[in-house]
Amino acid sequence: MSKIKFEELNLSKELLKAVSSMGFEEMTPIQAEAIPAIILGEDIVGQASTGTGKTAAFGLPAIEKIDETLRAVQVIVLCPTRELAIQVSSEMNRFLKYKKNISALAVYGGQPIQRQLFGLRRGPQIVVGTPGRTLDHIRRGSLELDTVKMVVLDEADEMLDMGFRVDIQQILKSTPKTRQTVLFSATMSREILELTKKFQKDPKVIKVSGKNISAELVEQSYFDVEPSRKTKLLAQLLTEHNPRLSIVFCNTQRKVDDVGRDLRAHGFSSAAIHGGIRQGKRDSIMQKFRSERVNVLVATDVAARGLDVSNVEVVFNYGIPRETESYVHRIGRTGRAGRTGKAISLVSRGEFGKLRDIMRYTKTEIERKMVSNLPDLEFVDTGREKRSEEPDELVGRIHSRIKKVKRGELSRYLLMMSELVDNDRSLEDVSAALLKIVIEGDDRDRTKRPPRRRFR
Repeated sequence: MSKIKFEELNLSKELLKAVSSMGFEEMTPIQAEAIPAIILGEDIVGQASTGTGKTAAFGLPAIEKIDETLRAVQVIVLCPTRELAIQVSSEMNRFLKYKKNISALAVYGGQPIQRQLFGLRRGPQIVVGTPGRTLDHIRRGSLELDTVKMVVLDEADEMLDMGFRVDIQQILKSTPKTRQTVLFSATMSREILELTKKFQKDPKVIKVSGKNISAELVEQSYFDVEPSRKTKLLAQLLTEHNPRLSIVFCNTQRKVDDVGRDLRAHGFSSAAIHGGIRQGKRDSIMQKFRSERVNVLVATDVAARGLDVSNVEVVFNYGIPRETESYVHRIGRTGRAGRTGKAISLVSRGEFGKLRDIMRYTKTEIERKMVSNLPDLEFVDTGREKRSEEPDELVGRIHSRIKKVKRGELSRYLLMMSELVDNDRSLEDVSAALLKIVIEGDDRDRTKRPPRRRFR
């Protein structure tokens, strides 16, 4: 298929100028098929994953349909996570750089409702939101839908998997029947097909083939390694490749926690993120990762949904995902915006069947690489070496112990503390020293540990 340039589309000069300023020249396959169809007013079902240019595929034609003189919501985009909602809204506003009379607003849970109410009163024409918060605004009367021309369901399969089916249906039923409905999903499950049948009018199906989805700019390889030696190999590969930013994908929350702790214990600037971590902390971790204060992000598939960081150089599959589509989502986190990237999988004996399925699905031969001598690191085989607690975990335990202090159950330790505190040692000094010992261990125990490493 020959490459099509954005200039060949019937887009306004302001949009073309914005696209050019963002460095986009040629359209991706999903953009080349979806944009003209959406401009013509057709309902769309697009099968495409993250990293294929979906936001531009629906965002550019949606903007073209907006009446700039009307300060009312005309386009609603629903996303599964707040991270993706923020990302899509930000991208839409970049497209709107030269259209001063149109704006996009993100609404999602976890942000103060008053801030969003204020933003909605200013009359944005595009609202990007998570289903729950969008429905909340509809019920409050702060989001009126009479003027909505288009509804976009981005990553619809994820929204259904996360239990948003009822919310999505209620939102769609609240919009005018004349609306245009655009749906994007990585998979075409029975639930997706039921949704399209119920809420779309003779939709045009656009499917990006596995080969196109699998990120041609990503160099894919795998290592045959025993499960007990995966973390050793991961540490070696991180040291050898020395990536600016990298993501390590694990299949379970527990494994994310274990691998994250092991990497931090041996000097890597890493952080763990999964659905079991409270949203505020997840936001803080993501901010540190984007600003490169954390260089290795250990994550589950769900937690990394909507993650768009352009400088991720290597993606590691610590465990091979159960679904072949998840592999495509994972490696799509690197090789973005025209840059090359690497995807490295650590494959144990029981995972080769899933790896073969992935190669068939993506129509890609993934190169096998040999394991060189692994470093003699003490931390990995069980993931349970005797080590100190993480600071956040320790804080929680301290709070629970304070209740015992108030009940008089820790009088012995209060006496010891009073003896440690004197004119030369304040309570803060003693507490800080004790926390350091608990978190990092005695200095005498640290002689065997390698120096702290931080990538670039």
